[in-house]
Amino acid sequence: MSTFEPDVIVVGAGLAGLVATHELALAGKRVLVLDQENRANLGGQAFWSLGGLFFVDSPEQRRMGIKDSRDLALQDWLGSAAFDRLEDQDSWAQRWAEAYVDFAATEKRTYLHELGLRLLPLVGWAERGAGSATGHGNSVPRFHLTWGTGPEVVRVFAEPVAAAEERGLVRFGFRHQVDELLVEEGAVVGVRGSVLADGDGARGVKSSRDVVGDFVRRARAVVVTSGGIGHNHELIRRHWPTERLGPAPKHLISGVPAHVDGRMLQISEDAGANLVNRDRIWAYTEGVHNWDPIWPDHAIRIIPGPSSLWLDATGARFPAPNFPGFDSLGTMKEILATGYDYSWFVLTQAVIEKEFALSGSEQNPDITQKDVRFLLRSRLSKGAPDPVEKFKQHGEDFVVADTVEALVEGMNNLSRGPVIDPADLRRTITARDREIDNSFSKDLQLMAINNARQSRTDRLVRVAKPHKFLDPDNGPLIAVRLNILTRKTLGGLQTNLDSQVLREDGTPLRGLYAAGEVAGFGGGGVHGYNALEGTFLGGCIFSGRAAGRALAQRLT
Repeated sequence: MSTFEPDVIVVGAGLAGLVATHELALAGKRVLVLDQENRANLGGQAFWSLGGLFFVDSPEQRRMGIKDSRDLALQDWLGSAAFDRLEDQDSWAQRWAEAYVDFAATEKRTYLHELGLRLLPLVGWAERGAGSATGHGNSVPRFHLTWGTGPEVVRVFAEPVAAAEERGLVRFGFRHQVDELLVEEGAVVGVRGSVLADGDGARGVKSSRDVVGDFVRRARAVVVTSGGIGHNHELIRRHWPTERLGPAPKHLISGVPAHVDGRMLQISEDAGANLVNRDRIWAYTEGVHNWDPIWPDHAIRIIPGPSSLWLDATGARFPAPNFPGFDSLGTMKEILATGYDYSWFVLTQAVIEKEFALSGSEQNPDITQKDVRFLLRSRLSKGAPDPVEKFKQHGEDFVVADTVEALVEGMNNLSRGPVIDPADLRRTITARDREIDNSFSKDLQLMAINNARQSRTDRLVRVAKPHKFLDPDNGPLIAVRLNILTRKTLGGLQTNLDSQVLREDGTPLRGLYAAGEVAGFGGGGVHGYNALEGTFLGGCIFSGRAAGRALAQRLT
C-alpha cells in the first residue's frame, strides 16, 4: 500500500464510501480507502439494514394504485424536517433536502437499476405521521424494499469497486484508524493514524483497538464517510435534546455495531470543519434486546403495523396520534415524559403474525437470500415469520399469556418501574374491543387502521383485520417491553451540494469532503428533526455520489 499514490483518500468503507469510490474509479481516479475494521465489515451499517429505499412516483407505487408526486414528497419532507436554523445550521440542509427529493423522483431508481438493484413489488408505509397534512410523516407509502435487503445494496457498489481494485485503481487499508486530518496552508492534504492489530473477527463483532503501528498518507483530497455516533452512548447522552424530547434514557440498546463511534466528527472539527445540528438524533422507541446478539447491547427494532395497543410504563394508553409506526420522535417525547425510558405493546397472535417485522438483513433471511419459495412460505403461511417467532419464544422482552391477569404478571416481572394493575389493563382492552362491533369508530387508532387497509400492500401483508383482543380465537395475548434503541445521527459536518465540507464562516475547507451519516446524510442535516424512513441508505448513495462526481471533475 505504501507505493500506491492515491488521488483521493476515503475514510470509511461503508456504503457512502463505496459509492464515492465507485464514482471516482469510473473517472479513472486512484482511491485509497481506509477503515478501522477488517474486510469482513465492508459496507458498514448498510449491510445490516432492511434495504429500504425512498422513491417518489415509482412504477411500484403506480402499480399499487398510489398517487405520489415530487410536490407531495417535498411537502412531507419539509413538514417533517421543520428546518428552523436557515440562517446557519440548516442553510445547506434545506437545499440538500430539495435536491434529494428531486433525485428520488427522477434518476435515483434508474441509477440503481442499472447497477443491478431490484425491488419488491409491494410498497410499505413508514412514519405515517402526526396527523397533519403539512406536518411530519409520509402522506402515502414510499418505503421500497430491496430484493436482497442491505447486503444487496452493498453488493451493487462493492462489486464494481472490487473490479477497480483488481485494475489497480483502488486500494484498501483495513485496520487503519485515522486519528488526524493533515492541514497545510488551510487545506486538507492527507491523514495520520494508527495501524490496529490484525483481526479476523466476523462482521459486526467488536474488534480490538490495540495499536501496532502508525501511518501517514497524503492525497489531493480526503472524503470522510465514517458514519455517526450510534454506538457511542456517552456522546448520544451528551447531545440528547432534553428540552425537546425529555431526559436522556438511562437504558439504551444499540442498533449498530460497536465501531460506530463518531470519532471522525471531532477529528474533522479539529481540522476546521463546521459541525452542526448535534442535537438531532434518530433513535427508535420499539427496540428489543437481541436474544442472539452479535455486538454489545445488540438491539433489534420491531417495525410494527398499526394495530398493537401502545401503553406507557404505567399501563396507560398513549394519546393519539401515538400509534405504532406513526411518529417516532413524537412518541419518544410521550414515553420520556412519564419519567421512564420504556413502554409496552399489547397485541394478539393474529397481530404478530401479520404486522410484526424486524429490522435488519439477518432477521429477514427469505428476502436477504432472494428465495421466492422461502418468502412465500414465510410470509403467507399461518404463523409468524420464523425470526419473529424466535423472538417471541426466546426474547427477554416478550410475554405470552392466555389471560390479562397472567399477561400483567409477566409484564410486572419485566418492569423497570411501576406495577401495572390488571384490572386497569382489562378495562383499556375491553373499551377498545367494544369499538370493533361496527366498521366505523370514534377510536382514532381504529380509524387509522381502517385508513391503512385502503393501501393494497397494507391490506395484503401488513395490517391485520380489526378484531377483538379478548376473543380467545385471536390469542394468545402478547406484551412486548419496548426499549430506546440508538441508530442514526441526523446532524453532522456541514457540506455544500458537491459534498465539500464547510468552515464555520461558510467557505469550503479545501481538500475535505464528507458523505453519508457523518455529513448528516448531506448538508449537515438533510432530515431536519425527523426522518421519513427509507432515506438513510438513499442519503448515503446521493451524498457519496455527489462527492465522487464533484471530485472526479475537479481533479481532471
